[in-house]
Amino acid sequence: MFPYDPAILAAMQVKPRNIADVFKTMQTIDATCVDEDGLKWFNWLYMTVTEAIENKVAGGGFNCAAWLSELDVLFAQLYFDAVAGELSGGSCPNSWKAMLSVRGQVKIARIQFALAGMNAHINHDLPMAIVSTCQATNTIPQHGSPQYEDYTSVNPTLDGLIDDAKQKLNVRLPGDPLPPVSHLEDLIATWDLATFREKAWDTAQSLWGESAAEINLRMELRDAIVATLSAALLVPVP
Repeated sequence: MFPYDPAILAAMQVKPRNIADVFKTMQTIDATCVDEDGLKWFNWLYMTVTEAIENKVAGGGFNCAAWLSELDVLFAQLYFDAVAGELSGGSCPNSWKAMLSVRGQVKIARIQFALAGMNAHINHDLPMAIVSTCQATNTIPQHGSPQYEDYTSVNPTLDGLIDDAKQKLNVRLPGDPLPPVSHLEDLIATWDLATFREKAWDTAQSLWGESAAEINLRMELRDAIVATLSAALLVPVP
């Protein structure tokens, strides 16, 4: 869709080993994408979030920093895999296709791309990332655990970043102003990151111990639901 897509694909082929690697790949994507690319604005928001998490990990702000770092890396890898799949003609969840297939439509606002990407990443990817992290660290996704306390402790920071993004990105994709009244106001007002993250944890907990076949079936159904929400988030502004 964009002439620099091979460069983005190449950057995503390098699997991150830590949060610093994740941030480096996001920086490459940010520097490569033009302002008229919707991917840039989801990536910008995610990069801002990743930097905040990295700083908190470095500052000793978690009980289980190693667990949260592992989650951050595995979570980001699902984003990279989805975009790489779409750009290479491979496998890509429908929840991600909803956003990536329209990333050049100039009548869609930057905040719509950012929130649609977050919708796919949190409501579809995050439960699987939690399960994978617990499997890799020999832990269990359960409420009240040290891992859960760390997981929820970042919500105020993330909410602040989302609120800031709602202000900065509330323009059309190229950067020109939006009309004074649009359907976006209601969409933005109902976006609640903490609620979505809590539901993602609940889903991960319900998936724990299920067979691979059952997990795949449930995630396919979830993907379809999340894709529908993303499509609603991406309705162009007249």
